[in-house]
Amino acid sequence: MTELSYALDTFYFLICGVLVMWMAAGFSMLEAGLVRSKNTAEILTKNIVLFAIACTLYLLVGYAIMYSSDAGGVLPSLGVLIGRENSVDAVLAGGDGAPYYSARADFFFQVVFVATAMSIVSGAVAERMKLWAFLAFAVVMTAFIYPVSGFWTWGGGWLATLGYFDYAGSGIVHLAGASAALAGVLVLGPRKGKYGKNGAIYAIPGANMPLATLGTLILWMGWFGFNGGSELKVSDVASANNVAQVLLNTNAAAAGGVIAALILSKLYFRKADLTMILNGAIAGLVSITADPLSPSGLGATLIGAVGGLLVMVAIVALDKLRIDDPVGAISAHGVAGIWGVLVVPVSNAGASFAAQLIGTIAIFAWVFIASLIVWLVIKAAMGVRVSEEHEYEGVDLAECGLEAYPEFTLGGNK
Repeated sequence: MTELSYALDTFYFLICGVLVMWMAAGFSMLEAGLVRSKNTAEILTKNIVLFAIACTLYLLVGYAIMYSSDAGGVLPSLGVLIGRENSVDAVLAGGDGAPYYSARADFFFQVVFVATAMSIVSGAVAERMKLWAFLAFAVVMTAFIYPVSGFWTWGGGWLATLGYFDYAGSGIVHLAGASAALAGVLVLGPRKGKYGKNGAIYAIPGANMPLATLGTLILWMGWFGFNGGSELKVSDVASANNVAQVLLNTNAAAAGGVIAALILSKLYFRKADLTMILNGAIAGLVSITADPLSPSGLGATLIGAVGGLLVMVAIVALDKLRIDDPVGAISAHGVAGIWGVLVVPVSNAGASFAAQLIGTIAIFAWVFIASLIVWLVIKAAMGVRVSEEHEYEGVDLAECGLEAYPEFTLGGNK
C-alpha cells in the first residue's frame, strides 16, 4: 500500500505541475491579446524564454536556496541543484517521516510556480521594455528574489514560524510577481500616448480579444493544478476530499470574480467591458489561492467576487496615478493577492490576521525593494526602455526582427 500511495501521489503531483505549466500558454495568449499587434511576437518571445530561464535558474540555485535552509531563519543558505531522489528504503520504511511523493516531483511542481511569478511581470512592462533587460531581470528574480521570500514561507523560514498561511501562493507567488512588476513599471514609465495633459487618460486597446479570452480560460483551467496540487497528496480519503473542495472553491471564486466585474463594469462604464471581466476571473482565482480549502463554495464565490470588484477599482486607480500596466497584472495579482491573504482568517480559525498582515508586508517590501534595485542596475548598465522610434514602430521588429501578423502591414506579403 505504501508503494501504491507513493506512486499515486507522485503521479498526481506531476500532473498538477503539468497543468500549472500550461498556465504559461495562458499568460502568453492573454498578454498577446491585450497588447497591440506590433508588439505580439516580442511578448510571446518573453513568455517562452522566461519559462526556460526560470526552469534553469531554479534548478541551479533557486530551489536549494528556498528549501535547504534551517527552519525559522531570515537569511537562506546558498546551495546548488536539487539534491538526491528519495530512496526505496526510505519510502518503504513508512511512518510519519517517510516521503509520500518523489523529490523530483516536488521540484517540478515548484519550478512551474516560480515561472508563474515571473510571467506576471511580463504583461505589466509590455510594449516598451527591451527584451534583454527583461530577461536579465528574470535571471535574478527566479534565481534569488523569489526563492528568498519562498524560503521565509514555504521553505520553513521566519514567516512560517510566525504562522503565516498561504495554501497555494496568493502572496508568495502572485503578490511577489506583482511587486516585481510594479518596481519595473515605475522605473520604465508609461507607454507613449497613454497619458496626456490635465490628467487625460487614453485607452490603448489590445489587438486580439479572442486570444485574451482563450488565455484567461487556459489560466482558469491551469489553476486547478495550481491550487489542487498544493494539497500535495491525494492517496487517502481526507486528502481526496480536500482536493475536491479545493477545485470546487477555485472554480467558484473565478465565477464570482467574473460576475462581480461584469456588474461593476456595467455600472461604471455603462458597458460589459470584456477586459475587466477577464481580469475579474483572474482576480477571483488569485483571491482564493491563499486558502481554497477552508471556505464553503458560497464563501469562495464571495471571496472571488470581492476580488473582481477590487481589480476594477485598482486598474482605474493606477491609471489615475499614471502607472501604466497594459494587462492589469499589478491589480489582478497584487491587489487581489493582498485581499486573498488577508481574508484567510475569516474562514480558517488556525490563521492569524496579524501573521497574514506581517507576511503581506514582508513579501511586498522584500520583492519590491530588491526588484527596484535590480531594475535600476539594469537601467544603468544597458537601459530598460526601447527608443521612441522603436516603440512607435513596435518592438516586434526592433527586438525580434519579425512581426506576428506580417500580412496586415505594408511590409508584409503583397
